[in-house]
Amino acid sequence: MGEVAHENGVRAALKFQFRHLDTFIHGDHLEESSNKHVGRFLSTRLSNRQFAQLAEEVRDSGMTTMATPFDEESVDFAFDLDIDILKVASCSATDWPLLERIAEANKPVIFSTGGLTMKQIDSLVSFFDHRRVRFAIMHCVSIYPTPKEHLHLNQISALKRRYPDKVIGFSTHEEPDETSPVQIATGLGAGMLERHVGIETDTIKLNKYSSTPAQVDRWMKAAIEARQICGSFERVPPQPVETEALRSLMRGIYARRPIAKGEPLTRDDVYFAMPLNEGQLTSGQWTDGIVATTELAKDQALLGECVTRPKPDDTQVLTSAIHGMKAMLNEAQISLPPTFETEFSHHFGMAEFQEVGATLITFVNREYCKKLIIQLPGQRHPAHYHKTKEETFVVLHGELELVVEGRQYTLYPGDMQLVQQGVWHEFWTETGVIFEEISSKHGLCDSFYEDKSINSMDADSRKTRVNQWGRYQIVPAKPTIRRMAA
Repeated sequence: MGEVAHENGVRAALKFQFRHLDTFIHGDHLEESSNKHVGRFLSTRLSNRQFAQLAEEVRDSGMTTMATPFDEESVDFAFDLDIDILKVASCSATDWPLLERIAEANKPVIFSTGGLTMKQIDSLVSFFDHRRVRFAIMHCVSIYPTPKEHLHLNQISALKRRYPDKVIGFSTHEEPDETSPVQIATGLGAGMLERHVGIETDTIKLNKYSSTPAQVDRWMKAAIEARQICGSFERVPPQPVETEALRSLMRGIYARRPIAKGEPLTRDDVYFAMPLNEGQLTSGQWTDGIVATTELAKDQALLGECVTRPKPDDTQVLTSAIHGMKAMLNEAQISLPPTFETEFSHHFGMAEFQEVGATLITFVNREYCKKLIIQLPGQRHPAHYHKTKEETFVVLHGELELVVEGRQYTLYPGDMQLVQQGVWHEFWTETGVIFEEISSKHGLCDSFYEDKSINSMDADSRKTRVNQWGRYQIVPAKPTIRRMAA
């Protein structure tokens, strides 16, 4: 198996099952039992020395060691063998004496969820979190083999949503020649995969859910192919062939009539049509305020080098920022109430809002105040203090760089920081950040900046306040059109 994993570039672990059989099985059943598992367990018994030899073989093959202990003595044995990872079988997921011993072993843990209710899974998550155990969760169906209609692979997505900070995997029990389930599981974001493996002998035949090394090889290759097909979670730049295909279908801007040099253009002076020429402005790049820098004939394409385009006005800057902030809220899955007040702080003018500023969404401002503060990637808020307000920041999404009285903190989701009255503080983000501000009542004139030029500004000149996102309050400015000298 080590060779198969190495050839596929897979980081693999081989998992043992440990049972202290003399005490795990009731004494009355050691000689004869109607339980179908007892005979198999006893007939495949290995000594501790044999398990130790196998563990060394696993390490020598470049794989990680893992073990599923089914009783407390087996946890101790796994610890003595220095097994890397402990696995909790689905049947042991409510065996609290065993789980306590596993937690005490101070090893990374993976637990399966076959046959468990969501309440039972929640209890396990809380149990291990409370004991500060590093763990991952495996979606699993305890039917051997599992028919396709009972795989319920969407549970991988459900578990990822419910426990976003945990690795969610897939423990498979379908027939070994099936590869579509592992590809779908990979596509749904399974971070680890488990498969039963065996080697047939003259006397031992594989069960219907265990794979040969050759079948595991095909299974691994299928998972790798699925990962390649799924690609990155980050938005990738378009490939040149993709860009060219789109441009071949786009409309360009053409002069409807002869245009003089220096003449400002209106929508009536142009029309949109395909094909799009090299260097030509697209219909999507049209904006009021474009000025011709050379004479243009009727039906001539407007090339970028033949016109000047106005810089984005305040409304366009703000609208672009709002689109980015809404995207961040969607990604963070943060819902806003139906009514709220929004303040866009632009300390050095709207033109620099993307670099210096913040957006404050106020939900409540009574004797206490609750706000949501959003900063776009690369945005910073200048150093300042408050005379009357005390505030606590709680990061919900992204990373916040915060300096309080000269000491810098990097805050991640779930981190919290108190800022008391009169304390200098400033903050910025490289990733984009959303955090809560919980404070005493906020006053309009209670921010005092280190940069005296900000203090000298009227509050209304460095803040734009609207209801919700300002759909009916942010009005596009009319372009200022100046004719160029001929």
